[in-house]
Order: sequence, then C-alpha cells, then structure tokens
Amino acid sequence: MAPATASSSTEKPAKKTKSGAKNGRKRLTPFNKFMQTEMAKLKETEPEKTHQQRFKQATANWKTSPINPKAVT
Repeated sequence: MAPATASSSTEKPAKKTKSGAKNGRKRLTPFNKFMQTEMAKLKETEPEKTHQQRFKQATANWKTSPINPKAVT
C-alpha cells in the first residue's frame, strides 16, 4: 500500500452549489404573492382590524381570486 500524500488528505471536497433562485431565496408561489398584496391592501383599507382578522379575510378572498388556480367560482 502506497503512503498517502499530504495534499490529498487535506483537500476538501468541492462545495455543492444550490441551483434555483437568485440570492438563495425561493420563488414566491401565486398564493404568497397574493397574500403580500392583499395584506397590504387590507392594512390600508381596514387599519382597525387586527392582523389575524385581516389574514382571515385575505384567505377568504384567495378562495375566489382569479389568480388562484383552484378558485371556487
């Protein structure tokens, strides 16, 4: 058996790079995009409601949204 060379024992394996979106962020789904815009709209139009109430309203609006691929018409 041949002795191992010093350079081969200290080499590190190449790092794997992530494929996909830039800056390590995942692409937003249609639901996520809708919720961002809808929550911002509801916050301006109904500031007296709590975040939880606005979130419930936004998810209810998502059910009938034309952006929703599974929308109930």
